[in-house]
Amino acid sequence: MKAAINHISTRLISGIKRGLSGPQALAFLPALSLAGFWIGGEGLLIATALAVPALYALANRAAPDPLPPRAADTPEAVDRNAAKDMAQHALNRAQAANLATACMIVQVDGLEDVDMQSSGDTADTLRDLTLSRIRNTLRRDDVAVRTTDSRYILFLGPSLRLDLEALLQLASRIQNAVEEPAAVDNQMRYLSACIGFCGSPRLAAAATGQQLIEAAQVALKEAIANGPSAIRAWSEHMRLAHREQKALTSEIDQALADGQIQPWFQPQICTSTGRISGVEALARWLHPTRGIVPPSQFLRVLEESGRMEKLSEVVLQHSLTALRSWDTAGLAVPRVSVNFSDNELRAPRLVERIKWELDRFGLPPHRLGVEVLETVIAGSPEGIVARNIVELSKLGCHIDLDDFGTGHASITSLRRFAVHRIKIDRSFVSRIDRDEDQRRMLAAVLGMADRLGLETLAEGVESVGEHALLAQLGCHHVQGFGIARPMPADQLIEWAQSHAARIAEAEKLTRRSG
Repeated sequence: MKAAINHISTRLISGIKRGLSGPQALAFLPALSLAGFWIGGEGLLIATALAVPALYALANRAAPDPLPPRAADTPEAVDRNAAKDMAQHALNRAQAANLATACMIVQVDGLEDVDMQSSGDTADTLRDLTLSRIRNTLRRDDVAVRTTDSRYILFLGPSLRLDLEALLQLASRIQNAVEEPAAVDNQMRYLSACIGFCGSPRLAAAATGQQLIEAAQVALKEAIANGPSAIRAWSEHMRLAHREQKALTSEIDQALADGQIQPWFQPQICTSTGRISGVEALARWLHPTRGIVPPSQFLRVLEESGRMEKLSEVVLQHSLTALRSWDTAGLAVPRVSVNFSDNELRAPRLVERIKWELDRFGLPPHRLGVEVLETVIAGSPEGIVARNIVELSKLGCHIDLDDFGTGHASITSLRRFAVHRIKIDRSFVSRIDRDEDQRRMLAAVLGMADRLGLETLAEGVESVGEHALLAQLGCHHVQGFGIARPMPADQLIEWAQSHAARIAEAEKLTRRSG
């Protein structure tokens, strides 16, 4: 019996030494006593005699000094250097206790809008309230401060359990607290929050506070890219992807200058005639060593580095050049459509630049399609974006509302922005030949467009069944991999000739059968 109790006590104390703090170890006394009582009265006395001295010794073991109360020593806002020092301090405390810590960064969206719409005091009140809400979700040993007007950083005190699940739960609580509607100056304010975090166990043993912050920043960048209200945890895969992004950033200027980034063109087909009704210009990076760089990678690099306007210039010039070359080759392509981002549409001289380019190539405005995301129109009912879109429509350019159904554009917005055509998002098109609910939803969208006098184009068409059903439902144009993948300008000539031959053959068969 004594040997059994010795074994239990030895195993417990060994486990304590590997990670349990003294107070946590003392919590095991009731369980140990019950085990001893079950074995026998003598076991209870032996177990208690063996374990209590060790447990109390462990409880009184030297530990890192706890942080003083937050109100006494934690500032409301800090700069980058102070944040780095705080991160290193959090790591040192955790390592000294053989425990873990974590860094979380919270990006709050909506504060900038409050700044523009209201007084600075209102925005400052919201910032203070947000920090207070974040701190109220934390323990006393955790630290939260503001680093910019809309960003907060958190360092967790030494903890035994900081696995992915625990950190995700904490991040979710913080996000819910921040996004709780707030009544400020007799008006309800609504904010959203993206959160990126990294726990110290995910980093190398010799990691520094700066590396902990950088890992959380990488995770936050991924969350923002997938936002709003997204949460992301740092991972090794994310680190490699971030390193790849940095490498692409260093090469982007040269790529634009050397013509490595250029548009490929995806045909759009009229459902009534089967003929080409236009093409969409889609940027592609033909890297000399990496091959084709996915748009999802380099478009993000361009946006973050502020080079989207330069990309727009490159794509527009190549597209108008291609349109002229197709005219010369006798290929009938009525229009080329080019995507314009929110930042590009904010350029004060955008209309003037596009008019100059069209004049330079000798092309009428109606042969250029301007594609605008529905989210841009929904978020910019007034101001420079609205004026530019309306002026481009007055110039004669064809305005396409891209990814229709994914934003919140109102019918009034469709009228105000003089939209000519809506491009129905792939999510409405997928499986319409097999899903009755999907078919009814698409029919409702097409019916609304018809009543408003708008043309329609379905994106992401991938099967003959989808194509045929869209034509039956009255969709005017289709586009997708089921018709043709994006291709260089010279390859489009060959594809178009082959497509025209197929259409001519189909028309002959129809006449014969008729």
